[in-house]
Amino acid sequence: MDHYLVEAIEKALDWNGPQHLGQQFAYGSMSTPALCTRLLTPTRLLDVIMRRSLSSPQFRCFRGGEEMHPDSYLANSVTRRGQSMSMARMDRLGQFIQTGCTIVLDTLDTFDPAMEITCQALQWWSRELVQVNTYLTTNDAAGFNLHWDDHDVVIVQLGGEKSWEVRGTSRTAPMYRDADRNDEPPADVVWSGTMKTGDVMHIPRGYWHQATRAERGDGYSLHATFGFVKRTGVDWFSWVADRSRQQERFRVDLDRWGTSTERAADSDYLLAAASALAAEYPQETYLAVRERERPYRRHISTRGVFGAPTDVVCVTDFPPQFQENGETLDVVAVNKAITFAARAEPALRQLLSGNPANIERVSRATGIDAEPLAKTLVDQGVCAELTEELAAGFVGLVDTSSSARLRTYLGTF
Repeated sequence: MDHYLVEAIEKALDWNGPQHLGQQFAYGSMSTPALCTRLLTPTRLLDVIMRRSLSSPQFRCFRGGEEMHPDSYLANSVTRRGQSMSMARMDRLGQFIQTGCTIVLDTLDTFDPAMEITCQALQWWSRELVQVNTYLTTNDAAGFNLHWDDHDVVIVQLGGEKSWEVRGTSRTAPMYRDADRNDEPPADVVWSGTMKTGDVMHIPRGYWHQATRAERGDGYSLHATFGFVKRTGVDWFSWVADRSRQQERFRVDLDRWGTSTERAADSDYLLAAASALAAEYPQETYLAVRERERPYRRHISTRGVFGAPTDVVCVTDFPPQFQENGETLDVVAVNKAITFAARAEPALRQLLSGNPANIERVSRATGIDAEPLAKTLVDQGVCAELTEELAAGFVGLVDTSSSARLRTYLGTF
């Protein structure tokens, strides 16, 4: 899956792949800051907030560095049939924006097609789950106090300016659910400065940091924080433990009342069986299974009622896996293995590239009728019809040459 932001992040941070995630702090600037306004603007964020039913903690507002009570910026809107929805009080938000505040909206990728596709591209690139949280700060509003995140983040400054301070870790690889507390920030400052439009920063898990516009006067800051939740040895070990349920011996009660010799023998057996189970399900297997068992994402399915789809796009969280079986080929994704004739592989590769694909164009380029292939992939939740609304999430962020729908969409501007 080719995406301009992924390329821009790599160039800005002087990376040659996702293996640098979590390794060390990095800072740089994109050579194409125009991507920022394509991703998000302050008014587009506020438009999303206005048109959605939101609640805390997904949607929060801060003033003077303190979180405000939700009642100060949210209200229940009751329909004539008595349905109650939590909606933003846009008049109040306007007042807060004028005097200085920070507005936070988590998981914008669930509402905005451009951010949804961007997170998917980052997932295909990193092979980790990604979500994006957005932060709009106005005038000289203070930010959060020093804190650390339990995941790696890539921060993209989308507009305005904001001052940052980044420190190192005080505990190696801290976790949200951990054995010890991690409350004392270190004294050493790794980086401090001002993030400007187009700047990119990578903060590994556990690095303390804070951001603010205090004493900066008029202006604003809009940045997106892409969080990468990487798997750990704890995750793998928990997954292996779940596999133990398949063996009767692990489901049997532990021996509490036997002789010391019997209990020791029982313990030795379980230790050996656990070691064998870990060898049977190595880390590589866990990571591969995790990818292919991800469920399909929500997407529009019209079933051809409004006309047969002309373009489709793969909407899986991770790249589909191809498994060759002689004269057949399995496409493994969304916890399914879909079997096709092996000769269909060239067309399948294009349909499942992660970028929008025009069905007719794929058929001409490969000499394979791609229409039944595309229908099967859509029916199975691996691909989605490229509606105009979904197409909006790709425009300006990917190469549009392979999709007639995208070129048509561009022609409407």
